Amino acid sequence: MIHFPEKDPLYSYKHTLRSRYGETDRMGYVYYGRYFDYFEAARTEMIRHTGTDYRKLEEAGVMLPVSYGQIEYRTPIIYDEEMQIEVLVYKEPMVRLETYYKISTYRNSEPHILGQVNLVFVSEETRKPMRAPQWFLDSLESLKS
Repeated sequence: MIHFPEKDPLYSYKHTLRSRYGETDRMGYVYYGRYFDYFEAARTEMIRHTGTDYRKLEEAGVMLPVSYGQIEYRTPIIYDEEMQIEVLVYKEPMVRLETYYKISTYRNSEPHILGQVNLVFVSEETRKPMRAPQWFLDSLESLKS
């Protein structure tokens, strides 16, 4: 079970996607493995929304690999359903960017899917963990909750 911190997030962002036919199984449910793709899409757009992007991180010699991921499946999302993917960050990123997710639809008052993905700032040169660049932290200010 995923435990969201019991406090308001520092940063939050909502992204809308629609499930596509190729992402569903024979029952018309979104295939369980697709949710990490949805998390990544929302996280990428969150970062882009701040005025920066993954490419800028990579060009600065910073990689952001996933170190941890977890999903809690509550109720299925079906084919052609519009989803609101909420990305929540509760701790100021230092060496890790800890992100939490809630995927909801208009069909259900409670989230269908909960998730957590942790990423680590890593130097491309040394392949060792590093502090998040200050310019990246400054860019997150536009997402303050």
